Amino acid sequence: MNEKKFLADEFEASRAHLKTVAYRMLGSRAEAEDAVQEAWLRLGRSEVSEIGNLGGWLTTVVARICLDMLRSRKSRREESLDPPVHEKIADMATFADPEREIVLADSVGAALLVVLEQLAPAERVAFVLHDMFDLPFDEIAPIIGRTSDATRQLASRARRRVQGKTDVSETGIEHKKEVVRAFLAASRNGNFQALLAVLHPDVVFAPDAAAARFGDAGELRGAQAVATTFKGRARGALPAFVDGGFGFIVRIDDQLRIIVKIGFDGEKIAKIEAIADPGNLEQIEYRLFDQ
Repeated sequence: MNEKKFLADEFEASRAHLKTVAYRMLGSRAEAEDAVQEAWLRLGRSEVSEIGNLGGWLTTVVARICLDMLRSRKSRREESLDPPVHEKIADMATFADPEREIVLADSVGAALLVVLEQLAPAERVAFVLHDMFDLPFDEIAPIIGRTSDATRQLASRARRRVQGKTDVSETGIEHKKEVVRAFLAASRNGNFQALLAVLHPDVVFAPDAAAARFGDAGELRGAQAVATTFKGRARGALPAFVDGGFGFIVRIDDQLRIIVKIGFDGEKIAKIEAIADPGNLEQIEYRLFDQ
């Protein structure tokens, strides 16, 4: 068996585990697939003879890729203060059953994904690798560029935040689901006052170029302007969890045409981001509320 086939076989044997690790960190199956594919590309550029444990090497590389993706995602909203990812490769000796891990990944509810999304990238990686995959802190530390003690503190802080919010997150999520449903109902029925009731006074509507062509409107600010734009619309919209958050999708002629992400400030809708570019639509994960 030549080296290339050996690596391909070993990679395929680890793929389910790697996808589960990536999905737990990123909350997006599309991004998880990207992270796993990038790990395969990096494996092809590496000196295989220097890798002592291929499975552990792949897990660590996927974790580092996910950390970079989380930091990139975070930096689009605010400048990240985390240090660069350490280059040292950690070694993991054992794996859980891949089929069991797929089931575990599918069982991650929207509530947990919403809470995890609020963690800093390094906190999220430390928490997921330790609490969900039982990696020792000594092996996680090089991935996030921290000492073992600092990594332990990060995971502990993340755990407190998750546990502190879990008890109320289901209630909060149900409430936000109702707000999304109320927004769509008010939009479809042309109820201007009901739209104003769920919109933050400083709400921002931000469509991409493709979505702007659908609605003949660019970026809008303020509840009055946004309510006017959505009055009498949203007839083909279906409420959904979008990339671990909230929003809705629009199908036209049974084809997905628009995905809308909704951001909240307290109990009010503060941002409405509409995406219609076909390339971007393919990268967004969604699940209808009723599925």
